[in-house]
Amino acid sequence: MTEPEIESRIVELETRLSYQDELLQVLNGVVTRQGRQLEQLDLTCRQLAERLRSAGDAVFQGTPADNVPPHY
Repeated sequence: MTEPEIESRIVELETRLSYQDELLQVLNGVVTRQGRQLEQLDLTCRQLAERLRSAGDAVFQGTPADNVPPHY
């Protein structure tokens, strides 16, 4: 390879590296944001599960006759 070919190849590689660094930063931001969203969704699911448990406990308190559906 001649010196101009080597220099051209180095410039091409540096350009690729620059784009890859930028892409890596963008992807890191996406992953970080998705991690926060997952944490929020996990918290919401746990809160909803607790509310369902509480609502279920309230519905099933009392005798079975108290829990007869209205169409009976």
